[in-house]
Amino acid sequence: MSLNDADLQNEFTPTYSLGHLTLLGCSIPELIYIASRTGYDAVSPRLITTGTGGEFSYSPIEKDIIQATRNALEITGVKVNDIELASISTKHDISSYEPVIELGANLGAKNLISSAWTSEKNDRNFIIDKFSSICEISKKYGLYVALEFPTFSRLTSLEEAVDIVRSSNQTNGGILIDTLYMHMSRVDSSELDDLPSEWFKFIQVCDVAPGIPDYHQGMIDIARHARLYLGEGCIDFADIMDRLPPVDFCIELPNKNRVAELGYEEHARRCLQSTKKTIASISDKLTTS
Repeated sequence: MSLNDADLQNEFTPTYSLGHLTLLGCSIPELIYIASRTGYDAVSPRLITTGTGGEFSYSPIEKDIIQATRNALEITGVKVNDIELASISTKHDISSYEPVIELGANLGAKNLISSAWTSEKNDRNFIIDKFSSICEISKKYGLYVALEFPTFSRLTSLEEAVDIVRSSNQTNGGILIDTLYMHMSRVDSSELDDLPSEWFKFIQVCDVAPGIPDYHQGMIDIARHARLYLGEGCIDFADIMDRLPPVDFCIELPNKNRVAELGYEEHARRCLQSTKKTIASISDKLTTS
């Protein structure tokens, strides 16, 4: 990180968002109220459901849920950082996302997460086309589209995601770094060097135990049920942050054992406490280095 970048990092005050996957069984209004009570600045609701086990389901989103969400945001002052998940696959009609993208923008979201779930290795042009369409729809509503690369999805590396974003050439297209998938995909942090800073608006953070399963279901089980609080695992957050511009943080940290032991609210609180403690320690080191 250059001296100027370090100065920007020092001046920047990040927001902390509660990712819906952390408390996937919650309705959106409940997620907002828990975020407020536990000290978060924002939430990252899943407005486009995916059928993940345990997911609070509403498709399409009913008017009473939308109104309850608006009420919760107004009462608490909590913001919406990003919405998800605009999946790219042969099973999804991209145009069907527009009403939800418009809703997300009306709720105050500035970012939309997308990821690819096609099954053919020769479908690069298809993914580029669909990602471009998502960006074009989102641009009308002022949303930035962050492409994610879950290790068990179609795009399994930062390199592949970068190729799609570069090739789509959309001014509101970028990359979503999830620290879990950086680890699982064995991405070297140096791969972040020289990527456009405007590609990174926020990152998703969690920690994870050493070791990487060599089969998809093992990866999925960790991603959905066994992520760790920051500082409990092996991820080098300082190295990642040192290579990124100032970003906001979405805490995506599902852990079924911690939720069973602590409940939704205390788990959310500890997620935030561990993240702020880790980020503050890194910021102090950057200040003195």
